[in-house]
Amino acid sequence: MQLGWLVSKTKGDVVIWSIVFLLSVFSVLAVYSSTGTMAYKYQSGNTEYYLLKHLMLMCFGLVMLYLCHKINYKYYSRVSQILLWLSVPLLIFTYIAGSNINQAHRWITLPVVNLSFQTSDLAKLALIMYTARMLSKKQEVITNFRQGTLPIIIPTIIICALIAPANLSTAAVLFSTCLLIMFIGRMNIKHLLSIVFGGLLFVSVTIFSLHKLGQATGHPIGRVETWVARIDNFVHGGEGDQKEYFQSKQAQIAVATGGVFGKGPGNSVEKNFLPNPYSDFIFAIIIEEYGFIGGLFLIFLYLLLLYRSIRIVVKSPKAFGALLAFGLTISLVLQALVNMGVAVHIFPVTGLTLPLVSMGGTSLWFTSIAFGIILSVSRDIEETEELEEDIVLGAV
Repeated sequence: MQLGWLVSKTKGDVVIWSIVFLLSVFSVLAVYSSTGTMAYKYQSGNTEYYLLKHLMLMCFGLVMLYLCHKINYKYYSRVSQILLWLSVPLLIFTYIAGSNINQAHRWITLPVVNLSFQTSDLAKLALIMYTARMLSKKQEVITNFRQGTLPIIIPTIIICALIAPANLSTAAVLFSTCLLIMFIGRMNIKHLLSIVFGGLLFVSVTIFSLHKLGQATGHPIGRVETWVARIDNFVHGGEGDQKEYFQSKQAQIAVATGGVFGKGPGNSVEKNFLPNPYSDFIFAIIIEEYGFIGGLFLIFLYLLLLYRSIRIVVKSPKAFGALLAFGLTISLVLQALVNMGVAVHIFPVTGLTLPLVSMGGTSLWFTSIAFGIILSVSRDIEETEELEEDIVLGAV
């Protein structure tokens, strides 16, 4: 009875709701399996410790998803401005005084609750919403470089530049997402191509220069050596950082031994060897336990999410709603594809998690908020269609 009441209160694309449910199920199963050994070792044999923690975080995330889907998506236009202005000082503070883990300042530890808050998650959400807002407002001058392109690309460059020193992969995915939103938003193709080539050239020259400077002085600069090592490992295999190479090889072993149908839930062997089987390499564990079929089904879910998002874009009467839903979806799908690509050795090791599947705290919450906003746009379209149908039936 209570479940039926809850279902009656949920609106929006039922397929996206189903995707959220299925990804959550995958998450619970995979996290429980991949954290069992770690929990036994560090939590006095309590193998359910991390599962229960993950379940609490996920339940809170789903509550936020539900609340966000009930809010009219138009309010997120104004919210994006506030969050964007808040993101800049938070990213700067994180870089200066954030928690240093693996030479990366990515987290701020929240007082009282003692949770690690990754400020790039907030900045990513804010920038995507803000880009959708600006594109919808600049449609009349969108092909003009000074009036249309600059006001949109400058915040994108600033946010991505602040994220990049600690998390280059997140910055790259976010920058790519914003470029795709701009493309859908009818920005001048020549301007976009100039930005792409200019950005690639600048990043390549900067990394190369800092790498050579670090070698000359004998003092590595930031995470440049980590980036170079990951690329060396990917291209040459084992010539860079041995830790990164070990992660990649163990993930490949997990994928190779999974076969077509997998070893079965909880029967992964590589979870005992992979350093991060519950986050960065959770897709490898899923393939090992559920096989090629399980991995293919997970890919299908993300691609189905993209397809349903495209339907929202087509149906949305407002540019902001269409761009907002598309931007958030493409961000989630790109991140998922990169994470899965790393597990099967298509991409170098990045550190990106699998959205709504990997174990995490605030990252899981911000992913839930993104799904909630997408469903808010879908709900508005659904209610508009119902209203138009009532008007037509009333007229008849």
